[in-house]
Amino acid sequence: MANTKEYVILLGNKARKRHFHEARKGKVVFFVVQLEIMFEGRWKPVLRYDLSYGFSHIDRYNLKGIQKKEVLDLPFKEVLTLADMDINENWQKYKNRFLRGRYP
Repeated sequence: MANTKEYVILLGNKARKRHFHEARKGKVVFFVVQLEIMFEGRWKPVLRYDLSYGFSHIDRYNLKGIQKKEVLDLPFKEVLTLADMDINENWQKYKNRFLRGRYP
């Protein structure tokens, strides 16, 4: 039986973190942790950690929606913890870079 958690946390003015993960028998099998900001009336992804494509990675977005992918060679549970910590601690820096047209 799968155990899932899903929530959204407001981080500040026009910024939020979306978190979803699924575990089976105590092992993380899927997750998405994403920083989003409100830009031009819509929530835009800035940074996303996830397991799409069957491997853990970070997608970094710019204002045009173009993404850069970085593979993370770590156990899924460690990446999930890293994702939460990184976004909690660095969201303002990532938001500012994004708004200046740079990748976070």
